[in-house]
Amino acid sequence: MVGLAATFGSGAMTNSINDFDGADLFLVIGSNTTSQHPLIGSRIINAVKRGAKLLLIDPREIQLAEFADLHLRHDIGTDVAVLNGIMNVIIEEGLDDKEFVETRTEGFDQLKDVVSKYPPRVVEKISGINSHDLKKAALMYAKADKAMLVYAMGITQHTTGVDNVKTCANLAMLTGHLGRPSTGVNPLRGQNNVQGACDMGALPNVYSGYQPVTDLAVKKKFEDAWGVAALNDKVGLTIIDMMIAAQKGGLKALYVMGENPLMSDPDTSHIEHALSNLDFLVVQDIFLSETAAKADVVLPAASFAEKEGTYTNTERRVQISGKAISSPGLARPDWQIICELSTLAGYPMNYKSPVDIMKDINAVTPSYAGITYERLERGYGLQWPCINEDHPGTPYLHKDKFSKGKGTFIPCEFKPVVEMPDEEYDFMLTTGRIYYQYHTGTMTRRTSILDREAPAALVEINPEDAKKLGIKNNEIVELTSRRGSIKLKAEITKRVPQNVVFSTFHFHESPVNILTSPAYDPIAKIPEYKGCAVKVRRCA
Repeated sequence: MVGLAATFGSGAMTNSINDFDGADLFLVIGSNTTSQHPLIGSRIINAVKRGAKLLLIDPREIQLAEFADLHLRHDIGTDVAVLNGIMNVIIEEGLDDKEFVETRTEGFDQLKDVVSKYPPRVVEKISGINSHDLKKAALMYAKADKAMLVYAMGITQHTTGVDNVKTCANLAMLTGHLGRPSTGVNPLRGQNNVQGACDMGALPNVYSGYQPVTDLAVKKKFEDAWGVAALNDKVGLTIIDMMIAAQKGGLKALYVMGENPLMSDPDTSHIEHALSNLDFLVVQDIFLSETAAKADVVLPAASFAEKEGTYTNTERRVQISGKAISSPGLARPDWQIICELSTLAGYPMNYKSPVDIMKDINAVTPSYAGITYERLERGYGLQWPCINEDHPGTPYLHKDKFSKGKGTFIPCEFKPVVEMPDEEYDFMLTTGRIYYQYHTGTMTRRTSILDREAPAALVEINPEDAKKLGIKNNEIVELTSRRGSIKLKAEITKRVPQNVVFSTFHFHESPVNILTSPAYDPIAKIPEYKGCAVKVRRCA
């Protein structure tokens, strides 16, 4: 989100899900789409079956590799080098969209200077990608009429995550694959309403609609709207910053809603120590998660099926979700809990329903101004920006100009993963998700059918590595990093390259984030889940 906001002026998915049906080519990088976003994954596969091309850039041989015209299996963390190499070829071959670059962008000369240092022979040494394949990939993307670039957390969960996203944006601008149907740069969000949460200001530096808390005019606008005298104009803490502050004693209380940091955050031992150092921990959730079990107070929340409201999905579409069943026990919708707590704390919140809340959103959030509850009840939903009640919504962004005016090329240099393998910790661990489980398993591990299909964590090991270590399929192995150890079953598979192992973070019995690195992107503060050094041994 930060990278696209810097280059385009907006951090959201530029195009719509329906656009996948009309693309000529897909460049998928850092997204195991069929496992993490299966409905979009199926659209890509169906489009390929109709004749679209698929260019996949991923270290693992994921399911999309079966359908790819070209699969570049680069070394973990070398995304910037690979994308710079593709741009190097495009410029050298004269395939850049000169009119688009001239009329709609700025900073091209700086980009050209940086990518000139990444010819295919150099990129091959950095990434392991064959020079011929890199050139082929560049020609495929540049020559396509309508190319959609798709990414997810495979490129954002790095210490260079923001650089990775900026480099994706650079590639799309260089070739003019923006501002039209079935093109664009399309981040796939990791959870069902993460786009909506960010839109509503669930970030430490903005109010709703990405209006900066540091802007005094914005501050005054919200003070007037909410009838308060002095809103804070200082940027708050990210999750990473909160845990560091808690461990050091600078943060005394924490209110966690629908999050399970004891399973999802890196370096679990650090997180456990940080939470135990708090004076007061509140968790609001629908199940007793691992984090909720540590709380001083647990507030029971209603699930999605037990409340009414709106969700904003990955394509910026706002839709109504109706109440289907009653909540059990004392569980209540999150908004009701927040309103009552705010009132008890001295600021009365008098919303009577989600309709009232949406009216407030319409009044203070320009991109949502025309997305009224009444309009949503009449149709399939509306995509922001939707600036007034006569506006139809926006199926794709940046049609005639970027949100910030001209798009900005921000060239990035390659930087390796912070914790590379060495003689003692000689494997690279990368983590991700699988089709049958979701996030930390808070919901899916309570579903017997899903748990039957994927009941335990596995570690994927290349057959050559397994042979050297004397490990057989389904044997118990121990993974150890500089932060801890876990034991889990081995799955011998060519999905992972040699010297790389892969596992998931869904299972509390084998919590892989005990191992992962606390290093994080200095701008977005996203941890480097996708690469850390481990050693592997067969358990006797």
